[in-house]
Amino acid sequence: MRHGSHSPIRSVIPPYILRRIIEHGSEPQRNCALLTLNHVKTLLAEPYKKSADQKKARAGHVERDIYDAQQGTALPGKSVRKEGKPSNHDVAVDEAYDYLGVTYDFFWQAFERNSLDNHGLVLTGSVHYDREYQNAFWNGQQMVFGDGDGEIFNRFTIAIDVVGHELTHGVTENEAGLIYFQQAGALNESLSDVFGSMVKQFHLQHTAKQADWIIGEGLLAKGIQGKGLRSMSQPGTAYDDPILGKDPQPASMDGYIQTKDDNGGVHLNSGIPNRAFYLAATKLGGYAWERAGYIWYDTLCDRQLPQDADFATFAKFTVKHAEKRFDSAVAQAVQQAWQQVGVK
Repeated sequence: MRHGSHSPIRSVIPPYILRRIIEHGSEPQRNCALLTLNHVKTLLAEPYKKSADQKKARAGHVERDIYDAQQGTALPGKSVRKEGKPSNHDVAVDEAYDYLGVTYDFFWQAFERNSLDNHGLVLTGSVHYDREYQNAFWNGQQMVFGDGDGEIFNRFTIAIDVVGHELTHGVTENEAGLIYFQQAGALNESLSDVFGSMVKQFHLQHTAKQADWIIGEGLLAKGIQGKGLRSMSQPGTAYDDPILGKDPQPASMDGYIQTKDDNGGVHLNSGIPNRAFYLAATKLGGYAWERAGYIWYDTLCDRQLPQDADFATFAKFTVKHAEKRFDSAVAQAVQQAWQQVGVK
């Protein structure tokens, strides 16, 4: 197992969105966003302790464990649904249970990966975390979902690609260990979007051309002007709203953002490798996981990939793996996708 040099806490709502709400939202919205932002900072500062629980799932058989935090912050909370047990008719519990299962099935069926660690890690999720908590996060051991405030964000279990995104942080942590800073951090975020989007495409059985390539569809509450958190096909177009502002993601290196915020722009500049993957997947056609996804997966699992890889280094690895697993025509399509976003 490789580990990045930062805490494994990864949350789906970027700090710049929470800051926008603090600046432009109503007083209750501002208070919710401020509490969430401060909590994320606290989580990042906390040392993370691995669980001693060594229970493992058999290859090809998901093992899920869902808890209810009951609007508190003690994790995991009250056990409400274990593997194979019936629904308790709580929609958040059912969504967490179902989408953890789909994510496991995707990695197993597409890449024969047995859970996040490839050794049958039990997939644990806690719902109803805190009050009106405007985020979901992976803490290095489990998924945690807030309920949102209902005015800006809906419940965080609603979007299957958000679940896939957060769980993929667990895969990246176990394989590439990309540090969560600047371009390596943006790649870390992008990989979660790439595989999160493929989890949704797998669930819907959409080809690369049929897919919407939106991350977090359904997460924005009614009245918020936007399709989701990010667009992989057209970064910078996911939302344009008086409270949230305009989606600031650049679509190519021409717009690359130099910043000290957001760990050096990890959620901002991830739009560039996201679009490269979208371009490669749609050019290669079929289901995204069959070719483009397999190339990105091979790259993610390549122990020669540096933990501080920049976009250009990662791109070279994808071209190498495209040639190795497929052929020179596929490698050329991947190279062209990177060139189109300005990564040479």
